[in-house]
Amino acid sequence: MAILEDKLTSKGVAVQVSTFESGNEMAAMAAAQINYHIMGYFPITPSTEVAQFLDQMKARGEHDIKLIPADGEHGSAGICYGAAATGARVFNATSANGFLYMIEQLPVQAGTRFPMVMNLVTRAVSGPLDIRGDHSDLYYGLNTGWVILTARTPQAVYDMNIMALKVAEHSKVRLPVIVAYDGFWTSHQKRRVEYFKDRRVVQQFVGECPTDYNFIRDPKQPVTIGAHMNGEDLMNNHFQQSEAMYNAAEVFKEVASEYAKLSGREYPVLDLYKMEDAEVALFLLNSAAESAKDVVDQLRAQGIKAGVISPNIIRPFPAKEIREALKNVKALLVGERADSYGAHGPNLTHEVKSALQDDKDNKTIVLSRVFGMGGKDFYASDAHEFFKMAIDAMERGYAEKPFDYFGVVPGNPEKILKPVIAPQHGDVYKSGLIEVKMDQETNKLKVKIPPLRMLTSKPKRIASGHGACPGCGIFGGLELFFKGIEGDIVTLFQTGCAYVTTTAYPYSSHKQTMIHNLFQNGAATLSGTVEAFMELKRRGEINVSDDATFVMITGDGGMDIGMGSAIGTALRGHKLIMLEYDNEGYMNTGSQMSYSTPLGHMTSTSGVGKTQKGKSFHHKDTVQIMAATNIPYVFTGSEAFPQDLVKKGAKAQWYAQNVGPVYGKLLITCPLNWKSEDRYGTKILEAAVNSCFFPLYEVEQGVTTITYNPEEKKKRVQVTEWFKYMGKTKHLLKEENKHLVEEFETEVEKRWQRLKAKHENQWL
Repeated sequence: MAILEDKLTSKGVAVQVSTFESGNEMAAMAAAQINYHIMGYFPITPSTEVAQFLDQMKARGEHDIKLIPADGEHGSAGICYGAAATGARVFNATSANGFLYMIEQLPVQAGTRFPMVMNLVTRAVSGPLDIRGDHSDLYYGLNTGWVILTARTPQAVYDMNIMALKVAEHSKVRLPVIVAYDGFWTSHQKRRVEYFKDRRVVQQFVGECPTDYNFIRDPKQPVTIGAHMNGEDLMNNHFQQSEAMYNAAEVFKEVASEYAKLSGREYPVLDLYKMEDAEVALFLLNSAAESAKDVVDQLRAQGIKAGVISPNIIRPFPAKEIREALKNVKALLVGERADSYGAHGPNLTHEVKSALQDDKDNKTIVLSRVFGMGGKDFYASDAHEFFKMAIDAMERGYAEKPFDYFGVVPGNPEKILKPVIAPQHGDVYKSGLIEVKMDQETNKLKVKIPPLRMLTSKPKRIASGHGACPGCGIFGGLELFFKGIEGDIVTLFQTGCAYVTTTAYPYSSHKQTMIHNLFQNGAATLSGTVEAFMELKRRGEINVSDDATFVMITGDGGMDIGMGSAIGTALRGHKLIMLEYDNEGYMNTGSQMSYSTPLGHMTSTSGVGKTQKGKSFHHKDTVQIMAATNIPYVFTGSEAFPQDLVKKGAKAQWYAQNVGPVYGKLLITCPLNWKSEDRYGTKILEAAVNSCFFPLYEVEQGVTTITYNPEEKKKRVQVTEWFKYMGKTKHLLKEENKHLVEEFETEVEKRWQRLKAKHENQWL
């Protein structure tokens, strides 16, 4: 439980251990020592490691936190809100578009005043997609009503996470708190840190979990949470919330003072480096401030009175402290890793200017520069340039250019990008060898395909030269499916391995039209594309003789976070194909557990240790879920059974062009994260099919047909025959895990028998 394990009395600085760790590791360490009740999470780079580290620690028995894998960040925010409303101590970590996806929930939690702590490992918000660090996600959080602390180093990440909970739960605050730190700089770089040797010191510092609040703890004491309000009541509610936010400033000072006595480390509202007599200064958030401090020392040696200001808290904004710090500063440059487009300066620039406006005697010249977006590095030389701009403004008496971007490279028309791969279209993808006809008696399609060697003349849709791992099954599976499709295609790739390995700007491996959108919205996006194409054609605004086939490619867990969008697309009846490559995890972010991960399989968030043995629940049957939407054609396929897959590709195209939406699922290998040898790809897929874990079948016009029956072929094998090829399942072959294998086999057999019953009875 997240309560004190013992009563400890610490006098002075408590005993600490020195080590070298990253920011993500220290966030996990703080959470584990506090021993939160609940973490609802969803993996997104670069915050993913926090959940991974906590899962590893859980497997070793180092904490009791209930880790709940959500279907997406919106779901994770809901889990956290529900847990907080119940009176639990709650923790989360996210980044970038994941933060934006949950943002609808964040004002709800703040407005109803339920504390929790969330680490925001800052990253560029797409599009275009960029997984490296800036502050564009953080700035979206400024108006959510959450207290926001900023951490410059891994040490600060650990310390701020401990202080954050105490601030959040304080009776004068009762608000959720964000701890923001820089993705990949602070999150992944290892630095010397100290942490408390005894977790009880941390638990004593944060105190007992509050119970004197309107929590859903006791059904015999009912409460109503989140009732809708009229304007007057809402004004009063938000006034109280506003007062609590300003209270957080004083509470932070109190907590920081108390923590300094315990740890020996001080966290004032503003980190002021040589600001006591500074005439020129930089205002920078997080890790960039650390880089600029060395430059201050160099300038001081030259007789220039330079300094750096970096806040440890930005919500509430420390206006009073900033006015005090800038009382004698002649020129200040505010550097920000984000922009507020069209506002002549990003958010903190305007807040600094507003703070100074309230001091009638202040004459500080304020410059604003956007820098470091998308992870662009900030070097000491860049800090020198910033100081030069500030010094120039000081000498001029005004800023010649108050706002600008820094680090932009002008283009050279002579070096315009040229295609590396020639696009292909039309007849090159028409073999004329595939025949698809509707059988009027059975109301099913009949497909004739030539020997596969005759289809090798059709060029690949995706060129070689992509960055997929050796042995990756994605492109072999996709290309085999595409062999069954004649003519042009338009593809939408949701974020995932198939997308990120083929489209690193300025290059693309796609020979035909490709669009990208995020995990949660791929199907909806492509449905808009299809309908726009059809409407433009109907109006005569485009003139094409043949219709393209529209295909959405999803995978890497995309049918978790993207399930709602896919179901909505299916129900609306758009003429497109939704094709899932199933590699049984969130592989593009490092092999985290997804709902498609089978029971007992090891991932980076379903570890194997003394307290857990891989994933704790069965895999989601997306094929049956999509079949339940009554779309005309649903199928499974595998590269190991090529003729079956090519035929299904041809059927999918016919239904998508003539009737309505199609859904298909391909099982593909991921040697890196399945911990298997590249050469065993086909064997692994064959074993998965022959064990009936991944049966090959189709649901055509509501009628189920098994297209390959291993029992009839006398090739049925035990699931252990599949397990033996993969390192992620080797623990399941041990005698002590026999019960897990038995449970797995029982579920596989249950689903197989149901499928056979549907095959034998068209009404099921």
